[in-house]
Amino acid sequence: MTAIDRKAISVRIRLHGTPAALAAIAQVLHIRHVSRPYPDRRSPMFQRIYIDATPREDTRR
Repeated sequence: MTAIDRKAISVRIRLHGTPAALAAIAQVLHIRHVSRPYPDRRSPMFQRIYIDATPREDTRR
């Protein structure tokens, strides 16, 4: 896979939840960048983060 192919399948995701949510999604995605946490507007006990990710090699079909 070339660098251009990898960039094409990159995705930016907004997550709402606890830090455990990031750990769970890291099982299927290669996390390239994580933003700083922001307070969630709907529920103050949760956080909002933005991640840039690509599929892990071992989970592609």
